[in-house]
Amino acid sequence: MSGQEAKAPAAAPGVPHTGSLARRMMLIAAGWITVLLLLGGLALDRTLTGLVTRNFDDQMGYMLTAMIGSAEVGPDGEVFFNRPLGDQRFLEPNSGLYWQISGTGHEDFPSRSLWDRSLQVRADHFDMKPHTYDSDQFAGEPLRVIERSIILPGSDTKWWFSVAQSRVELDNQIAKIRSILAWSFLVLGLGLFLMAMAQTWYGLGPLRGVRRAIQHMRSAGTNRVTDPLPLEVQPLVEELNALLAHSERQAEEARTHAGNLAHALKTPLTVVMNAATAQAPDLAETVIREAAVMRRQVDHHLARARAVGRRGAGQARANVAESVEAVLRAVTRLYEQTRFDLDGKRDAQVAIERQDLDEILGNLIENAAKYGGGSVFVTIDPTAEPGWCEIWVEDDGSGIPEAERTRIFDRGARLDTGKPGTGLGLAIVRDVAEIYGGGVTLEESDDLGGLLVKLRLPRAAG
Repeated sequence: MSGQEAKAPAAAPGVPHTGSLARRMMLIAAGWITVLLLLGGLALDRTLTGLVTRNFDDQMGYMLTAMIGSAEVGPDGEVFFNRPLGDQRFLEPNSGLYWQISGTGHEDFPSRSLWDRSLQVRADHFDMKPHTYDSDQFAGEPLRVIERSIILPGSDTKWWFSVAQSRVELDNQIAKIRSILAWSFLVLGLGLFLMAMAQTWYGLGPLRGVRRAIQHMRSAGTNRVTDPLPLEVQPLVEELNALLAHSERQAEEARTHAGNLAHALKTPLTVVMNAATAQAPDLAETVIREAAVMRRQVDHHLARARAVGRRGAGQARANVAESVEAVLRAVTRLYEQTRFDLDGKRDAQVAIERQDLDEILGNLIENAAKYGGGSVFVTIDPTAEPGWCEIWVEDDGSGIPEAERTRIFDRGARLDTGKPGTGLGLAIVRDVAEIYGGGVTLEESDDLGGLLVKLRLPRAAG
């Protein structure tokens, strides 16, 4: 990590945050690793200790089976073995392995390993199958006991055959298994946690790359993040680049807006300055006239600025027919000799503020009346294109040559300088329409022979 990155603050002063994303991921990973290892360790402990205990019990079961197979009842009614048991530990006193045969009304028949002790047999029930349990009857020597009740041939006595073995060996095996499990799962948990740390660091690497790219943009003056990034981070970068592009467009719109306003005010100011310098007799009338022009330009640009501000609301809606009729009522008073016709869909609505729509249509219809031959035709939504609404404004004037149709949108551009105007009408129409995502094009009118202006605006949803 570079020195610049090391000094970079975790968050800008005053900007709220919700904590470290890496810490969240590590806490989740640590929690799941702990829970899964505990559950897995407990399950494995039960399985392994169960296997060791069953193996221990099976060995005693083999000895019990051998006892029963070797046992007979003698003429005196006492039980004896017709062959000795094979394990030498039964002959060694206190060896930890014992057997005993008990019967009601008979003395216990114990192994020599019991010496002077005897097993406490549970004679209150009859076990048809071997029964295993733990016993603490010998002090300091916990036992594992297996016993079975049986009636030997030639006797009506219920005999209890018992085999007992010290649990020391079994407990040692279980303790060793648990020790191995504990150390193994501890090492495994530590390894998984380190892996989670590495995964978190590597997985969040693209976000650090985005931060470095933004720092590089601030220091090097680049305007886009172009580094290749994973698919999960790419949408974030695309949105960031889109935001940067949006900011650039807004900055360009602001520059254009300032240029338009400066150009609009420059000519009236020059006229006023010349009149004042020459001490013209009509100075007062000139100042009033040019001030009115400047006020109109200021109103135009304020309307455009409002359109930019209202664009983010996302809920603008205006009825095209109502706006056109309002504009026609105003323009008719200025051009009483011009015939205005309106046709098309009266219910068409566009996603634009009513005030901005009036501003656009006012410029288009007033231009058509000013430069036309006496007829203006307005058509609302003639194409009914999905998602879009077109408004056609036609006149019977001389039109605009095709070679000039692009230049006429430049601020201050005028083809007919003999009539009053500022040359900002179409430029403002284009700018405001584009603010709302629309556009404007110029063509030749097939019906009237003059200019056809096609205004294209997004249709209001619903």
